Amino acid sequence: MRTRPNYIAGAAAVVWLLIVALPLYVMIAASVQTRSDFSAGGPLSFPTSFTLENYAGVFQSGFGLYFLNTLIVTGGVVGIVLLVVPPLAYAIVRNQSRTTTLIFRFFLLGLAIPVQAVIVPMFYLINTVGLYDTLLGIILPTAAFALPICTLILSGTMRDITPELYEAMAVDGAGTWLTFLRLVLPLSKPGISTIAVFAALQGWNGFLLPLILTQSESTRVITLGLFNFQTQYGINVPGILAAVMLSMIPVLLVYLFARRALVQGLMGAGGK
Repeated sequence: MRTRPNYIAGAAAVVWLLIVALPLYVMIAASVQTRSDFSAGGPLSFPTSFTLENYAGVFQSGFGLYFLNTLIVTGGVVGIVLLVVPPLAYAIVRNQSRTTTLIFRFFLLGLAIPVQAVIVPMFYLINTVGLYDTLLGIILPTAAFALPICTLILSGTMRDITPELYEAMAVDGAGTWLTFLRLVLPLSKPGISTIAVFAALQGWNGFLLPLILTQSESTRVITLGLFNFQTQYGINVPGILAAVMLSMIPVLLVYLFARRALVQGLMGAGGK
C-alpha cells in the first residue's frame, strides 16, 4: 500500500532547515571576508574573496591559550563525572533502602539550585581553599553542578537492566564490583555517553563560574575570550564570528559522533 507524500511536513522541514542553516551560513561567510567586504555586502552576501586573516588574528589574540584551558576544564569535568556518577547510580539502583532513597532525593535538590544563587558563598569557599584563579577552581564546581542531572539520567538507564541478568551474574559467582564492571557498565554505555556529552557541554560553555572565579589571562577560557574579543574588536564582526566558529568546532564534532548514543541514553538502555 502506497502512502501519500506528506507535503506539509516536507515544507515544514525545509523551513526548519533554513532557520538552522541561515545563522551558520552567516557565520561561515562572514568569517572568511574582510571587514570592508562584509560592510559593503552585508551579512547575507556571498563572499567574493576569501581570507583567513580573521582566524589568524584570533590566534594572535590568545585564542590558543583559551582553547587549551577550555579543553583542560572540559576534560576535568568529564573525568570527575565519569568517575563519580556510574558507581553512585549503581548504588542507588541496587540499594532500595529508605536511607538510600532519602539520600538520592536530597542529592537531586541540586537540580533546583541555580548557580547564580550560590555564586557568592562559592567564591568565598574557592578563595578560602586557595583555588581562586586556577583551572581546578572552575572544574570542581562545574562538575558538582553536573552531578545531579547526570546521576538522574544514568540511574534511569541502569534501572532498565532486568533482575534476571543480575541473578545470572550472582549464579556465576560474581560479586558487587564484578557485576558492576562486567554487566552494568557495558549495558549502560548509552547513558554513560549521554552524561559524558552533557558534562562536556557544561565544561565547554561555562561562563559565570570562570568569570567570577578567575581573573588572570593565563586561566581564561573560550567563553571569556569571546567576551573580550567583542570588546577588543569593536565592530569587527568577521573577527568575532571567526572566534565563534573556532569555539563551535569541538561541540559540533562531539554531537556528530555521539548523537546516536545521546538519543539512546535519553530514551533508556538499548534505545527502548
